[in-house]
Amino acid sequence: MADRAATSRPASIGVKQLAEVVVVRHGETSWNASHIIQGQMDPELNEIGRSQARVVARRLSREAKPAAVYSSDLRRASETAQIIATACRVSNLVFDQALRERHMGDLHGLVYPDAVRRHPEIFSWDGRTQEIPGGGESLDQLSQRCVSYLNTVAEKHKGERVIVVTHGASTEELCLHADPTSPVRGKLHNTSICLFRIGDGEWILEKVGDVAHLSQGGFLEDAFGGDGASA
Repeated sequence: MADRAATSRPASIGVKQLAEVVVVRHGETSWNASHIIQGQMDPELNEIGRSQARVVARRLSREAKPAAVYSSDLRRASETAQIIATACRVSNLVFDQALRERHMGDLHGLVYPDAVRRHPEIFSWDGRTQEIPGGGESLDQLSQRCVSYLNTVAEKHKGERVIVVTHGASTEELCLHADPTSPVRGKLHNTSICLFRIGDGEWILEKVGDVAHLSQGGFLEDAFGGDGASA
């Protein structure tokens, strides 16, 4: 017995312990449905959003149990996270402002097409350093905030699975950090799932915008796919 135990140990030596991070976008709000820029405004889930949250929670509850659920403190995310944590029987539920959506400054509350017409430079791919008037964040600032937080979470949960509930633009930035060529824009429907493995500075993006759980019930017929700003 002692010999067998001794020979089994070297297999784990040098194996990098990555955290499995399941990132879920929050459920739908009435602002999503109307294509109104929410940013760090705080509308709650609508009934469709609550149904979406229950469906994704049911899916996640059938997968490996997470060690913790982390969430933006904004209501649309926190309510989604609470539904997931309950379904997965997870008591370790953490809310943090670091997972909030991009601060949209003076664009908060505008219908998306009007915001684009008013400030097209903010929504261009080459405008990553462009801060939004009224105290809004640049994409680089958003990326730094969210990536830093997930690195901290991954360091705490090496070799474990965690669920992170956040927002559309925040999730886009996480995907692009892991894979700058990822065709993620417009593909992050409400309660879509992205799967990362993170640890020691390494980011692996394994899944983007998975909405298999929404294929029933008509959720995808009018799904709001996100635009990098209004999530």
